[in-house]
Amino acid sequence: MKVRIAIGLLLLAAAQGVSAEDRKVTPAAERGVRPIEVSADRLSADNVRDSVTFEGNVVARQGDVTMHANRLFAEYDRRTNSIERIEAEGNVRFVQEDREARSPRATFFNLEQRVVLSGGATLRQGANTLQGDAITIFLQDNRAVVTGSEGGGRVRAVINPKGVPETQKP
Repeated sequence: MKVRIAIGLLLLAAAQGVSAEDRKVTPAAERGVRPIEVSADRLSADNVRDSVTFEGNVVARQGDVTMHANRLFAEYDRRTNSIERIEAEGNVRFVQEDREARSPRATFFNLEQRVVLSGGATLRQGANTLQGDAITIFLQDNRAVVTGSEGGGRVRAVINPKGVPETQKP
């Protein structure tokens, strides 16, 4: 049985006391059409498959969203000259404003503006944390869905009022 928890990232921002007006955000409608800038140690392009692979210290940026990984594979549409999907592997780190998500793997669907982090994922915003087998971030809707593993794995959320960190009792 899958365990699903949908927690809006707005809730996390509210728990921190940060309003949407206080943050400098790239408008969601502009994210999918903005250019994606990628830097890496190596690049290998395959024009037959309409794909490109970046390896080594990969950093991909689109507006206020940045993805770091060891390897990145991107598929593009030659007609529109746009990247449709990005697969990231190895030490994946996804950053947007004060939110940071980490996982072994991630898939970014550019036109949908959706990121799926898998293989054991963590999302942090300030002192707040979400953990699960997979985290799907819907950038246009400013929300996330955390999923436990197929074998009945659980999800975990730590939400601190006004960003007060969780304290450990001795």
